[in-house]
Amino acid sequence: QVQLVESGGGLVQAGGSLRLSCAASGFTFGNYDMGWSRPAPGKEREFVAAISRNGGDIYYADSVKGRFTSSRDNAKNAVYLQMNSLKADDTAVYYCAADGSYRLATSQHDYDYWGQGTQVTVSS
Repeated sequence: QVQLVESGGGLVQAGGSLRLSCAASGFTFGNYDMGWSRPAPGKEREFVAAISRNGGDIYYADSVKGRFTSSRDNAKNAVYLQMNSLKADDTAVYYCAADGSYRLATSQHDYDYWGQGTQVTVSS
């Protein structure tokens, strides 16, 4: 059974950092792009980052560009999101997701598998 398990969320002050991890199992991890998303107010989930299967292509939403960094370790079936200079607006449940398509995806509709999410709360 496919599983994506996020960890690393918590409470942090504005300007601080967190590192989220997502452990994957039940599928060929190296054949999937991996993304990180959070709910947008009144909208579908927005992808703040996505990384291609070999790490060669990485997408960041404008709202997090320069502050967040995604990476992956295919030997460990894991993907990470390093979040620096956190803002109160970053407060959300963050979900990792897997996409088996050939194009790096930034829409939730393109993703096949989802984790349960991890809560990030940034205090002002």
